[in-house]
Amino acid sequence: MYVTGRLPLLVAAGVVPVVVFGAAGASPWAVLAAWILLVAAIVTIDVLGAPDPRVLELSRDVPARAKLGDAVPTRLQVINTGSRLVRARVRDGWQPTAGSAGERYPVTIPARESRTIAIPLAPRRRGELRSEFVAVRTLGPLGFAGRQRALPSPGAIRILPPFRARRHLASRVQRLRELDGSTSLQVRGRGTEFDSLREYVRGDDVRSIDWRATARSTATMLRTWRPERDRHVTIIVDTGRTAAARVGDETRLDATFEAAMLLAALANRAGDHVHLLAFDRVVRARVTGVDGPRLIPEISDALAGVEAQLIDTDWDHAFAEARRLARRPSLVVILTAQESVSASRGFLARLATLPGGSTTVLVGTVTDAELGEAARAGGSVTDLYRAAAAEATVRDAELVARAMSRAGVEALADAPESLPPRIADRYLALKKAGRL
Repeated sequence: MYVTGRLPLLVAAGVVPVVVFGAAGASPWAVLAAWILLVAAIVTIDVLGAPDPRVLELSRDVPARAKLGDAVPTRLQVINTGSRLVRARVRDGWQPTAGSAGERYPVTIPARESRTIAIPLAPRRRGELRSEFVAVRTLGPLGFAGRQRALPSPGAIRILPPFRARRHLASRVQRLRELDGSTSLQVRGRGTEFDSLREYVRGDDVRSIDWRATARSTATMLRTWRPERDRHVTIIVDTGRTAAARVGDETRLDATFEAAMLLAALANRAGDHVHLLAFDRVVRARVTGVDGPRLIPEISDALAGVEAQLIDTDWDHAFAEARRLARRPSLVVILTAQESVSASRGFLARLATLPGGSTTVLVGTVTDAELGEAARAGGSVTDLYRAAAAEATVRDAELVARAMSRAGVEALADAPESLPPRIADRYLALKKAGRL
């Protein structure tokens, strides 16, 4: 049962009979009691006269997946299976992070007919978003009260990472094509393999001229080279406590997802095999053995529900998983935040357990762009203390980066928007140099 905004007005209208009959000599209390009984009778009639919400059947039209930041249109079909006209208000029970407006949608449904309600969503977080019920209020004939019931109608949508770094993919693919022999620019490096012959174009490397083929032809022939393919790129995403820190408007983990997806998309275009592992003490997501157009959708779906855990990462277990995946000459990219000297000792000690030789290890760290500004800030005593703390953090991060370099590991650190293209550029540089 519920009452509408008309009921307080009806109760307030009782002042009139109390004043009128009280002036005529009747007891005001008796008149007030009679009015209250009349109001109660009206409410009872309205509630009994309202259609039972259970005569309504619900059907949802919800997309299975959507990207974070996109508007998601959903539809709810309400079917009146009863024999009476139903005037109702409907509110869908999506959780708050689904971004539903929370409106009560008015709907009038004749008997044996249906109506469709458009309910837009604006999700505010990744993962599985659910609605378990729809609240329905049916109005009585007098409009003062009605019936209310929550009808079960489960619905779910999986919100994927936004992959905003996709805008950097086209330019990197173009550079990959230049390395791959699709344009006149040819670069031969250690680890590249012969691709085909073509005519010499001004500006090409004269060292790649094939003199034997030139002798048999009327034109100068050039050997083209392409980077080796079928290499293995293993991406380890740290989901431990350091990934929960906020950098700008998002967490470090969200920024590392952007870097992982851009690198995976680029390596996939280059013909390499991509393995992804999200790990803290257990495997939170794993994508391996997937190539071609299915790779990025698989990675997006696997990472959608992954959240940072407030625990320390077990690097022994994580690197053991990486060794299992990096069986051949490969690139291992570790997306983590190692900025504290004391907290990074375990990580640095275990870097030596990763495969060496033809395997290149790259560590990417998302940094706070405001940290450098805070280190240079001045002003009050509080501001100076904050600047000193920021300066100490920056210095510790530099010490950890130098320790990684001494261990034979390349370290990259940058802001959330800049780290994904920097890692992609480093991948292309390794391809060009023949190290991958």
